[in-house]
Amino acid sequence: MKINVTFPNNETLAFDNGVLINQVAEYYQSYMTNPILGCRINNEIVPMNHPLTQDCRVEFLDVTDRDGYKMYQAGLKYIFEVALKEAFGKDARVTYEHSVAKGLIATVTGVDMTSDYMSLLKNRMANIISSDLPFVRYEIDAIDAINFFNKTNQVEKAKNIRNINTNVITLYKLKNNLNYYYSKMPYSTKSISKFDIKDLGDNHIALLFPTSTTKGNVPEYVHYEKVIKCFNDNKNWLKLLNVPYAADINSIIAKLKIQDFIRTCEMNFNNQICRITDDIVSNDNIKYIMIAGPSSSGKTTTTKKIALALESKGLKPVVISVDDYFLDYDKTPLDPETNRPDIESIRAVNIDQFNADLRALMDGKEVILPHYNFITQKSEFYDHSTILTENSILLIEGLHTLNDMLTPDIDPKDMYHIYLSPFIPLNIDCHNYISTLDLRFLRRLARDIRTRNRSIDEIFDSWKDVRAGEERNIFPYIHQADIVINTALPYETGVLKVMCEPLLLSVDVTSENYEEAQRLLDFLKIFYCINNEYVPNDSVLREFIGGSIFE
Repeated sequence: MKINVTFPNNETLAFDNGVLINQVAEYYQSYMTNPILGCRINNEIVPMNHPLTQDCRVEFLDVTDRDGYKMYQAGLKYIFEVALKEAFGKDARVTYEHSVAKGLIATVTGVDMTSDYMSLLKNRMANIISSDLPFVRYEIDAIDAINFFNKTNQVEKAKNIRNINTNVITLYKLKNNLNYYYSKMPYSTKSISKFDIKDLGDNHIALLFPTSTTKGNVPEYVHYEKVIKCFNDNKNWLKLLNVPYAADINSIIAKLKIQDFIRTCEMNFNNQICRITDDIVSNDNIKYIMIAGPSSSGKTTTTKKIALALESKGLKPVVISVDDYFLDYDKTPLDPETNRPDIESIRAVNIDQFNADLRALMDGKEVILPHYNFITQKSEFYDHSTILTENSILLIEGLHTLNDMLTPDIDPKDMYHIYLSPFIPLNIDCHNYISTLDLRFLRRLARDIRTRNRSIDEIFDSWKDVRAGEERNIFPYIHQADIVINTALPYETGVLKVMCEPLLLSVDVTSENYEEAQRLLDFLKIFYCINNEYVPNDSVLREFIGGSIFE
């Protein structure tokens, strides 16, 4: 008996009933540029050793696919962990800290950092990859998993499993290693074909891998010193509080001490603002404070907090949002690749009007500034003028404020550049950190459902364009920032869970976003809920959950 399998190119072929997906993949691999990592059927990722018993449409995943990218990263992390132990013994450990552009930063301990240790690691990893070893999936009783992780001195993982409150845990085995990576794995090591490692010194390495934007190739490492320092400063602060892991936040909640912890986190954030405004006030040349950051980084609230801090020091800040200078949607230039309006590009900004208004303000003229209505997607003007006075200083916030193309006529000496992003320094466990991208998406989901009249599938779909735009229009300019502010609040995932979990549960299995919604739900299971009434009304988190005094 035969079944019909339809491929993404709409070709349909007949296979024997019961054929395994990996056997079908061997046929289709020749049509793909990058190695196949997994398979999606009816919007769900299924194991590659799954038998096909009825007609179906299959979609094979590679590193350019959203789900395939997650699998590639998880598989490479696991390979690195195994190679590290094989090369340097069981006492060698890796802690994955946070992501960087097209890679991640890790700390390695228990290793003799000799001159050739990097080449030894690379060779071990290459050997594991070329051996075509399976990532074997196991469904294990939660109690057994807890006992296993306690026995192997991975206590934080045992605590997480207990907090998830489930009967069965999915673990993966690679060679003789059993682990938990909160992600589906590729079916074989051979699909992790490309990688690189960079020694950053002080027991830190950068693990690099392909992304959709690098077309399957490993990118060159770009070292963002100020970003890494900002992250490390906040991570060291959490260590001082003895709160390095998600389970520690849950423990604070369970002990009914979360309100005090929230106050501590908010004070730490406000201290960052105070240090930066002290720096600005001490420099008489600064006339423009340029505040940039990717979507959902908290630019609006952080800008207004900076403005209040400057006002308390005798200055008269005037805030301008570059978003208010968006062209009307029907006039937005098209992305040449997608043929859709490219709202993430600097070309979507009315640069001429923006600079004309700046010149007029600096010349002492009254100016009526525009306001962009995100629901009607048009610029609006109100009968309210703005004028600069003595001690005025301009705060300009937006996606493109690090890009010189936005302000071609302003002397760089007159500007102070700030880059914002929520680099949450809290780890789930030593092998799993909280993704900055995931945190920003949850913030955006909570905000856009509330304020921008979008469905959850529309928010998922627009996120793809947002991410592509950031790669082109924001990240290449991070090095121009004078200072980096971490806008993440260690407690915020528990607050966002309350708002986002029901929304993610509403994603239907027929949606192409179903698998991503399920992954985020699995991530949120780790965290206890936090009532948003504990969040101060001037918190950057209020920008997304509502109730901000700055709205």
